[in-house]
Amino acid sequence: MRDTMVKINDRYEFPLQLDLDRDDGKYLAPDADRSIRNLYTLHSVLVHSGGVHGGHYYAFIRPTLADKWYKFDDERVTKEDTKKAFEDQYGGEEEELPQINPGFNNTPFKFTKYSNAYMLVYIRESDKEKIMCNVDESQIRLKKEQEEKEHKKKEKAEAHLYTIIKIARDEDLKEQTGKDIYFDLVDHEKVRSFRIQKQLPFSTFKEEVAKEYGIPVQFQRFWLWAKRQNHTYRPNRPLNPHEETQSVGQLREISNKAQNAELKLFLEVEICSLFLLLRRAKKIFFFSSNCTIPKKKCFVKALGKPSDILRKLTEMAGIKFEPKVMCEHIDKKLTFRASQLEDGDIVCFQKSPKADSGTQVRYPDVPSFLEYVHNRQVVHFRSLEKPKDDEFCLELSHI
Repeated sequence: MRDTMVKINDRYEFPLQLDLDRDDGKYLAPDADRSIRNLYTLHSVLVHSGGVHGGHYYAFIRPTLADKWYKFDDERVTKEDTKKAFEDQYGGEEEELPQINPGFNNTPFKFTKYSNAYMLVYIRESDKEKIMCNVDESQIRLKKEQEEKEHKKKEKAEAHLYTIIKIARDEDLKEQTGKDIYFDLVDHEKVRSFRIQKQLPFSTFKEEVAKEYGIPVQFQRFWLWAKRQNHTYRPNRPLNPHEETQSVGQLREISNKAQNAELKLFLEVEICSLFLLLRRAKKIFFFSSNCTIPKKKCFVKALGKPSDILRKLTEMAGIKFEPKVMCEHIDKKLTFRASQLEDGDIVCFQKSPKADSGTQVRYPDVPSFLEYVHNRQVVHFRSLEKPKDDEFCLELSHI
C-alpha cells in the first residue's frame, strides 16, 4: 500500500503503572527532576473506533484511581470492568470461536479490531493528592455557562410576553462615528436594551428610563426609527402624546410592521424651550467637520435649502467657510427633500487642505478617512480566564 493514509491498528500494550525511573531513568528528559519518584498510574484512556476517514471517540476514566472504570460515550455514562477499559483497547487482531455446529468448520478465525486506545493519561503518584482533590464550585467553569444556557432557554419560552426596546442616545452616535466599520448612524446591536412586558404602559417605561439614565420624564422625547431602502436606519418622527399612553406591545405593533419583538427608539434630551422648536422643525441633521470637532445637531425645515444653514454651520464648526471646501456634492439650491436628505443624514465639510497637509495629517480629507474606516479591522485579545474582558486591542488594515 502506497500514498494512502491508513489507521494503524497493530496491537500496542500499555501498563497500568508506568515507572520512568527504571533503567536509571533513561526515559526521562535530560532536565527532569530526578529527586522525585516518577511512578505514574493510568487515569484515563481515550478510544477511537473507526477508520482513517471517520469514526467515533469515547473515553474510559477512573475518577478516583480505584478499580472502578466508567465509560463516557457522548451523553451515556456506564460502569465497565477493568478488562474492557484496559486490555480490550490494545488493538490488533482478536481470536473468536464460531458456534459449534456439526458438519461445519469450527476452526477459530481472527479479525482486526477497529477500536483501540488513541491517547493515554497518567498521573504521577507524588502529585495524586494535588490533582485528585475535591473540586469546589468556583473551579467548575461550565457552571456559569449552564446557568446562562438555562436563562436563555427561559427567555425564549417567555419571549411572546416581552418586547425588546433598544434605546439609542447622543452618546451612542458619538461612540459610533469613526469607531467601527459599521456605516450607519448607530449600531443597534450595541445600544442599551430593555426587556419589558408587553402589557406595561409606555409611561411606566419612561420612569424606568429616568432611573437608568437620570433623565427626568418631562425632558425625554422618543423618536421612532425607520428603515430606508438602503437598509440604514434614521429617526423618522417623534412619538405623539396619544402613542405614549399606550402599552409597550401596542406601540411596537404600530411602529414596526415586521413581526419581531424589537422596538427601536431614539431618546432626545432637550430643555423645554427646544421642545417648542421641535413642533415647527421637521428634520434633524447631525453635522460633523471631519470628526475633529464635537458633533452637534441642527433642526431644519423640510423645504429649506442647504444654503440657508451655511452660516449656522460655520458658527458651529468655528471655521471660515467657503463654498469650494464642500466635500459632498450637494446642490445648495435644491431643497432637502429634492436632494434626498433625510432625518439623521450626516453632512461632512472641512477646511480646504493645504498643499503640505498630506505629510502632517494622516487623513487630510473625508474620503481618505472613510477609506481608512472601511478597511480597518480591530483585533481584540482576551485571556481564557477573562473571556469577556479585553487585554489589549490591535488595529489592523485589510489593505
